Amino acid sequence: MELTEERLALREAVRDLLRKDPDGHWPRLCGEIGAAGLAVPERFGGAGASLVEAHLVLEELGRGLTPSPFLGSAVLAVRALLATGADAACARLLPGIADGSRIAALAFAGGAVTVAHDDRLHGTAHHVLDGDTAGVLLVAVPSGLYEVDPAGAVRTHTPTLDLTRRLATVELRGAAGRRLGPCRPAWLRDIAAVALSAEQVGAASRALELTVEYTRTRVQFGRPIGAFQALQHRLADLYVLVESARSASYAAVDAIVAGAPDAAELAAVAAVHCTEAFERVASEMIQMHGGIGITWEHDAHRYFKRAHGTKHLFGDPHENLARLAVTIVDVPGLE
Repeated sequence: MELTEERLALREAVRDLLRKDPDGHWPRLCGEIGAAGLAVPERFGGAGASLVEAHLVLEELGRGLTPSPFLGSAVLAVRALLATGADAACARLLPGIADGSRIAALAFAGGAVTVAHDDRLHGTAHHVLDGDTAGVLLVAVPSGLYEVDPAGAVRTHTPTLDLTRRLATVELRGAAGRRLGPCRPAWLRDIAAVALSAEQVGAASRALELTVEYTRTRVQFGRPIGAFQALQHRLADLYVLVESARSASYAAVDAIVAGAPDAAELAAVAAVHCTEAFERVASEMIQMHGGIGITWEHDAHRYFKRAHGTKHLFGDPHENLARLAVTIVDVPGLE
């Protein structure tokens, strides 16, 4: 993935805004940077950029654990709508999503939701990003992408260990659905996993930065603890881990944008490696911060909770490992 001057400028603009406004006030992200419309085609009111630009924004949002509907609305819902090829539906829904005035939620329902002959949906979708507050509700099932009136669904906020992530349970009890077009849930999950890997890389990178800063200031036995070789080796290993995770994440999004034949495999690699990297960095952050690691007065526990919360957000990690195992077995010459 090439980091052009424009992309670097975008990353710096987002980082600067979040530095001034740590809560990542959504209207500012949309109004000053146009974040919500980055991956929306210009004919639908967006900037006409790609998932790569959205990836860079996600990485910055991850650095600060910024509560934001960007992942669910500006990435997943937008990709799902565009994939239907339904221009009329896109023209009706995307402009509001692109300018941030409407938040969209995408529910991965799979076999948990059934569609009756009259396009009424029955079932329950769990862990839906911003599912209880979104003004546009989309449901992805193998038979297609459906738009459901939020008023026709029972939406319940799901309390989470990670307070920076808003999730909901969406119950569909015969809710009327409008089929917008075809849907590929597996492809959407790959996009979700890769987008999430960007957040994980950003968060892991920042967690490592904070840990390095702390080891330079915490004094033990008359010396900063960062001067001890054992900690230096651990920090160096974490740095390699974060950078390799970043490479995996960038390779995956680049493959998806290019429509590469190995995009699904690279998405699985990013999902597994970035998850494991973030978990390890967050765990080491707690250890190296010693007694202040689990207190509300310090951010270490927030990164630790985000690491564990993202692990199962879009499916069991073992599913991605199983996909990779099948890929390796199918390689000629390997047994």
